[in-house]
Amino acid sequence: MAQDSSDVASAMAGAAQAINSPGSLDETLDAIVRAAQQTVPGFEHVGISITHGSGEIETRAGTGQLVWEVDDRQYKLRQGPCYDAIRNGGVTIMDDVETETRWPEYVTEVRKLGLRAQMGLQLYTEEGALGGLNFYSLEAGVDPDAVQLAELFAAHAAIALGRARHEHQLKESVASRQAIGTAVGIVMERYQISEDRAFQFLVRASSTSNIKLRALAQELVQTANERFAQPS
Repeated sequence: MAQDSSDVASAMAGAAQAINSPGSLDETLDAIVRAAQQTVPGFEHVGISITHGSGEIETRAGTGQLVWEVDDRQYKLRQGPCYDAIRNGGVTIMDDVETETRWPEYVTEVRKLGLRAQMGLQLYTEEGALGGLNFYSLEAGVDPDAVQLAELFAAHAAIALGRARHEHQLKESVASRQAIGTAVGIVMERYQISEDRAFQFLVRASSTSNIKLRALAQELVQTANERFAQPS
């Protein structure tokens, strides 16, 4: 059944506000899945998954235990609507677990959990795929109106994830520069050499040891901290 336009507008406004409000990433994603749960027809539960550089997929927000149980099966078996949507893009729908033939092992597992229908949407930005927005139903059949509404929520979730990843990369960059700068100072003091020579010393040490410059700098700083912390 189609949703009232005022309800949809209110839910989307709430999701947008959550993204722009101060708070953790998990709080933002939790607000999005709960707004989607209340607005997108035909689904009892909603979840958000993220992808890591290693290829691992992690469920980050969900409206009920069923989300984590179903997702656990998908990740282990590498099967299912949400898994396929994340890996291949677009929207993947399982209209009825009883007639589904694409993921035999997965279907056998989630039938035991009471899942009947499911929809997964890839979350992406210009920088690439970030994860998935996932919908779970205890009744068969996916309402055609649900797809368009779900795509709207997916857009909001992608913005939240994209922003969080950008902030994380920025913090990582700042931390890296700080560690390297401190390490340069330690080398300058220890060997009584100039800043440029100290930096080149670290670069050569990183290259010959096959250890990233940031990791080498952090280890040097940690060692220095531990030495100074020891009682004289």
